[in-house]
Amino acid sequence: MENTMADRLIHLNTAGAGLVPAEVRRTMAEVLDREAATGCYETEAHLDGIVNDEVYRRLARVLGAPVGDVALFDSATRAWCAVVPRLALGPGDRVWVTPYEYAGNLISLFNLRDRTGCRIEVVPTLPGGDLDLDWMAAHIADDVALVSVTHIPSGCGIVNPVEEIGRLLAPYRCFYAVDACQSIGQIPVDVRRIGCQLLTGAGRKFLRGPRGTAFAYVAPELRAALTADFHDLHVARIDSATGYRVDDHSARSLELAERSTAAVAGFNTALTLFEEGTPFDHKEVFGALRATLGAIEGIDLIAPGTEQSGIVSFRHPGADAVTVMARLAEQRINVWKIVGHHTPLYMAERGVDTAVRVSAHYYNTPAEIEEFGRALRGVLGERS
Repeated sequence: MENTMADRLIHLNTAGAGLVPAEVRRTMAEVLDREAATGCYETEAHLDGIVNDEVYRRLARVLGAPVGDVALFDSATRAWCAVVPRLALGPGDRVWVTPYEYAGNLISLFNLRDRTGCRIEVVPTLPGGDLDLDWMAAHIADDVALVSVTHIPSGCGIVNPVEEIGRLLAPYRCFYAVDACQSIGQIPVDVRRIGCQLLTGAGRKFLRGPRGTAFAYVAPELRAALTADFHDLHVARIDSATGYRVDDHSARSLELAERSTAAVAGFNTALTLFEEGTPFDHKEVFGALRATLGAIEGIDLIAPGTEQSGIVSFRHPGADAVTVMARLAEQRINVWKIVGHHTPLYMAERGVDTAVRVSAHYYNTPAEIEEFGRALRGVLGERS
């Protein structure tokens, strides 16, 4: 049962962080209490079966991946940077990205380009915002070494066709990386169906885990292709049986040495709740959200693409994003301000400096969307 404060709140910022379930909070509190009573290392040893085994098995099932191919991190960007910068590319290699790429991933790719001489190309879009799959099919060749696709961007709700792209890329030698930060927990994600070699995501968003939890699926063939500095890296972690564990063959060898036992245990509880039946049938709420925003005069929706998720961003000439967010917060409605340079190839190049992002999840109802719409009309009316 959620607490009464959460019951009174309309949380439309799951794209930032989901509301953490009571069960997850209890797990983390119990771990912290035990750490205070018996010690941190001793607590991790006591929970070894959960934090060094069960959580990986649950995550593997959620992703449709072998357990040896998943690893835990404290952020999705760190997960991405544990792999992509270690690719052995050269001047003859091309890297494809889409206009919806997250800035943190682009920075890593630009650094890789500057260091290796590889070329970065942006996959074009059709007039409505969908990726041009015909262009991809016509231009794919064996000099394309990496294709990076964001499943759902953080600033708008387009759902990119990652499975179709995977089928298109399958005959070629390129590695395929998918950023699933905003899709995992919101829509079905299965690495086998996608056909990718790298998939990264965060625990705190639509999976409703704690902050400081993230993950990567890294296929064996991708791990084998990483540069020598990866293969020479030995990462030690506390293990109740041996004192320290060094695992150089699975994806876990990419992990950082230090982590929060409370966060990992809490993430395991969040994955347990997800496995027990988080529904994916959100179309009524998603449709109501877009219809509500689309019916408000003067709103400029940022909603490219044919297939949409539960994330919608908008601008209004009569109210800046910070004001809208603050006025709605006064009525206990959470939305968020996004900035264009977080998705620079799409937002910034289209003149989007800031916008309001609204993101719904399964705990939101059509009645809440209706109340949000009334509140937003009032806010915009005050500013017009």
